[in-house]
Amino acid sequence: MTAAVLYGCENVRVERVPIPEIGADEVLVRVAVALTCGTDLKVWKRGYHARMITPPALFGHELAGTVVAVGSAVRGVSEGARVVPANSAPCGACFYCNAGQPNLCADLLFNNGAYAEYMRVPGRIVERNLLTIPDHVSFRDAAMAEPLACVLRGVEEMRVPAGATVAVIGCGAIGLKFVRVLSRRGARVIALGKRHGQTENARRLGAEETIDVTETLEPVEAVRRLTQGKRGADAVVEAVGQPTTWEWALGMVRRGGSVNLFGGCSKGTEVRMDPSELHYSEITIRSTFHHTPRHMREALASIASGEVETGQFITAERPLEELPTIFEEMKARNGELKTAVIP
Repeated sequence: MTAAVLYGCENVRVERVPIPEIGADEVLVRVAVALTCGTDLKVWKRGYHARMITPPALFGHELAGTVVAVGSAVRGVSEGARVVPANSAPCGACFYCNAGQPNLCADLLFNNGAYAEYMRVPGRIVERNLLTIPDHVSFRDAAMAEPLACVLRGVEEMRVPAGATVAVIGCGAIGLKFVRVLSRRGARVIALGKRHGQTENARRLGAEETIDVTETLEPVEAVRRLTQGKRGADAVVEAVGQPTTWEWALGMVRRGGSVNLFGGCSKGTEVRMDPSELHYSEITIRSTFHHTPRHMREALASIASGEVETGQFITAERPLEELPTIFEEMKARNGELKTAVIP
């Protein structure tokens, strides 16, 4: 089959590899569509991910497709089923799983290989995190369940009431999903982006106010000016993953507000903060990581209901053979949100 193999830093090659063989508890999925994402871009730039992928390895994790082979021990899954395999599954038995935090599972199993004609789905994911696509939902729409699940968990953790003012820093695909979900659930969203196209997308998806940070000397003060009494936002989502934007987030939230540092910074990054401001202002800091099987199901239901319309996020479609070029263009910030990669 044709597949993308990650060999190291900015080195992904599309080549012929054997079709994966499956075990008794596994299934084989023919990939209909795989989606690009910011996490894959980070992995491509760094050449690895300590928990998710060690090169050389098959690459990609957001997909939808059709089951074409089923292991002898698998129950409840048939050949021909239209499915979304999540990119991970918790063990269900460790301390964190028993504490209701399966996203932090001590033995969280990750799976990669979406940028390919076929993908093997390990038994634990088949059992816990393989979702059947509703008949009226397309493969392209269903493939966005995984990143949306991460966003839905972030929204849930923040507990933002209707009518609250939320600043969302970053208008990439993830930040715009936060804009869409929060605005649809009654929040007043202020979105901060880097280009006119980004801020226009944010308005289209529900932001009441937008700020182009390239044209604003003081983004923190710009946000505060847009809040009642210039107190600051009730909540802030940081969806960039840079020290500067983490600092902005902590500076633009009101006393008693909450910050979700959703965008992960590189290991070893240092962020400046004033401990007295955090303490005496009673600011709550969250840092939402990954998703859970429940949030995967909620994401697919959200897509099926139309709460999130994936056509607003998937802005290009390209063949698998062009994947190395796609990542070079993503590095250069070509303006596409997500690209549907077709094997």
